[in-house]
Amino acid sequence: MKVPAPVGYTEFLSEIKARVREARTRASVAVNSELILLYWHIGRELLNRQRASGWGSGVIGILANDLRREFPDTRGLGRTNLLCMRRFAEAWPDESIVRQLVGQIPWGHNIRLLERFSDPSEREWYARATIQHGWSRSILDYQIDSDLYRRQGRGTTNFERTLPPAQSELAAALLKDPYNFDFLGLAEDARERDVHRGLLQHLREFLLELGAGFAFVGSEVHLEVAAADFYIDLLFYHLRLRCLVVIELKSTDFKPEYAGKLNFYLSAVDDMMRHPEDHPSIGLIICRGRNGLVAEYALRDMGKPIGIASHQLRQALPEQLRGQLPTIEELEAALGDDP
Repeated sequence: MKVPAPVGYTEFLSEIKARVREARTRASVAVNSELILLYWHIGRELLNRQRASGWGSGVIGILANDLRREFPDTRGLGRTNLLCMRRFAEAWPDESIVRQLVGQIPWGHNIRLLERFSDPSEREWYARATIQHGWSRSILDYQIDSDLYRRQGRGTTNFERTLPPAQSELAAALLKDPYNFDFLGLAEDARERDVHRGLLQHLREFLLELGAGFAFVGSEVHLEVAAADFYIDLLFYHLRLRCLVVIELKSTDFKPEYAGKLNFYLSAVDDMMRHPEDHPSIGLIICRGRNGLVAEYALRDMGKPIGIASHQLRQALPEQLRGQLPTIEELEAALGDDP
C-alpha cells in the first residue's frame, strides 16, 4: 500500500530536485574546469621545457606514447591534443584567465577558438559570450561565421538619452548592424511581406540572431487607437531588460517617418500593454539600409527609446544548427503570463 505524501511534500520535492540539478551542473563545470586547467599546465610545461632546454617537436610524440602506456583508459593524451595544449597555454598565458574564463567552457570550444582567432581580444569576447549564452559548438561556429563580434552594439540609437544608464548599455549591446537574415533564403530585392513571412517561418533562427533573452509575444499585433486599427510587425519581451520590444521590418532604406510611426506604437504599447513593473518599451527598426546622419536626426528629439539597424538577406541557415534551438512553444512558455 502506497503511503500518502504529507502536506507540503510536493513543494519540498521540487526544491530538492532543483538543488540536485544545480549540484550536478556545478559538478560538471568543476570537472571541466579541472580538465582544462590540467591541459593548460601540461601545455605550459611543454612550452617552458622546449624554450629553456631546446627540446624539439619530437618530444610531443614521445610524451604521448608514455602517457598512453601509463593511462590507457584516459582519452585526450594523444599527440594531436598535446599540440593543442601547448597552443592553448601559449594563447592564454595568464592562469587566472584560464580559471575564471576559458576553464568554464568545454575543451572542444576552446580548440575552436584557437583555430579561428589570432586576436586575443576577439577570442576572449567569444569565450565570454559562449558562457553568457550557453552556445553549443555549432552555434559558436555560426556566430563566428556571421561576424557577431563586429556587428554587436552597432546601429543608431537614442538609448543613452532615453534610458537609465544600466539599461541603456544593455540595450545598446543587444543591437546589431547588420542583422543577418541569411536563413530566410530570400533575394536582396525581397518585398516587406516576404521578409515578414520568412521571419515568422524561421522564428527560432531569428531569435538566435536577436540574441539571448528575447521571448516571442506575437506578430501583426493589433492595436486599436481612437477606433482606428494598427498592427505591430513583431512584438517580443526581453527577460533581462524587463520590457516589451517592438520591431518594425522594412524592405527599403530607412526613412525618417519610420521613426515617427514607431514612436507612436511605443506610446500605445506602454499605455495599453506594459505592466507597471516593466521598464519602458524599446523599439527597433530593421531596414535594408540606413544613412547614419538621417537616422541620427530622426531620433534626436524622439522621447521613446529607438534603435535603427540594417539587415542582410542571403543564404540558408547551416544544416547543423537546425533543431538545436528552442521551439516557439518553449519561447512562449519562457515569457509566462502576459506582462
